[in-house]
Amino acid sequence: MLIGITGDTHNNLSNISEICRLFNFHEVELVIHTGDITLPKSLKAFSDLNMPLVGVFGNNDFEEKSELIKTANKIGFKIYEEPHLINLDKVKILIFHHPDIISREHIKKVDAIFHGHTHRLRQEIINKTLIFNPGECAGLMKGKNRIGLYETKNNEAKTISF
Repeated sequence: MLIGITGDTHNNLSNISEICRLFNFHEVELVIHTGDITLPKSLKAFSDLNMPLVGVFGNNDFEEKSELIKTANKIGFKIYEEPHLINLDKVKILIFHHPDIISREHIKKVDAIFHGHTHRLRQEIINKTLIFNPGECAGLMKGKNRIGLYETKNNEAKTISF
């Protein structure tokens, strides 16, 4: 299963439009958002996706949390508190916003962990667990933003710059 990963989109509607275009082009089956959507209008912009979106709240989502929940419910997306566990193709994935709360126990129990918050690329294996953050998604400099593609079959991720 091919999964798209993004996060920290921070109301950059132009970038969200491009993120949707790229995920649709690559025909991912699910998009994971690692938090900091920030406003309901930004979440609504993700309705251009041809696939479901699941994510977690980031530190910049709390002022609009109730409206983000209402918007998510209207458009069929799911947003949870961190960490949130999903099982896809017998692969266990934990979604975080804050990497500093990822513990050794979390790493031992799953195949992959996706996080946001830092706006920096992170791609490493710890005890056979992939830890991945595609990096900046809301920047203004063309070519410096990235999304991630994750394949459950081989537990590998790669980035696409835009």
